[in-house]
Amino acid sequence: MAVEKVALVTAAGKGMGAAIARELAANGYRLALMSPSGSAAELAKELGGLGFTGSVTEPDCIDRFVRETLEKYGRIDAVVNNTGHPPKGDLLSIADEQWHLGLDLIVLNVARVLRRVTPAFLEQGGGAVVNISSFAADAPEQAMPVSSALRAALSSFTRLYADRYAKDNIRINSVLPGFIDSWPETPEIVARIPVGRFGKTQEIAQTVAFLLSDAAGYITGQNIRVDGGIVRGL
Repeated sequence: MAVEKVALVTAAGKGMGAAIARELAANGYRLALMSPSGSAAELAKELGGLGFTGSVTEPDCIDRFVRETLEKYGRIDAVVNNTGHPPKGDLLSIADEQWHLGLDLIVLNVARVLRRVTPAFLEQGGGAVVNISSFAADAPEQAMPVSSALRAALSSFTRLYADRYAKDNIRINSVLPGFIDSWPETPEIVARIPVGRFGKTQEIAQTVAFLLSDAAGYITGQNIRVDGGIVRGL
């Protein structure tokens, strides 16, 4: 009998996180979903999964999220590290505590989750991770300096984790969305995008589902732009 795969998704109550949860459910995953607002818990009820209200900035919340998922399902096969947006502002006007919050939301959240999930991956012989990052990791934006700087750090973490655990059949990749339709669209932003439109949350969700699947079994350590061509770099 085929094993039912189990996926954790954070910030899963709305936008890209919710779209990813729905896509994974459609692909046969059992789900554990978390968000600070409670909306992920509501979505989990709809999708027949486990729902948690908590923040990835709080180690106790992550402990409970992972522990109760393992108690319920006995395994974790996939992790999607998604978060809200960090503070914005002029580069040198951003206070230290806002930078620390950004670190909690963008880099330490991933380290905290994987510190707890990786032993389960090792015990069961493998697993897959996708981090939701931003095109600003490759093309820094003055309008979002905390995100730009720390998502570049997340790209490095992704590479390091991939190198460390590839031999254990554990894969990790980051998806770098461009401007997505969960945010307000303006003509000025659309004019910057070669494909001439915002991306769809469903397009991000389908990319994530592919990267978690066996079809992507030879892809690890990559930072994959899904940005409509807005980043011109090679």
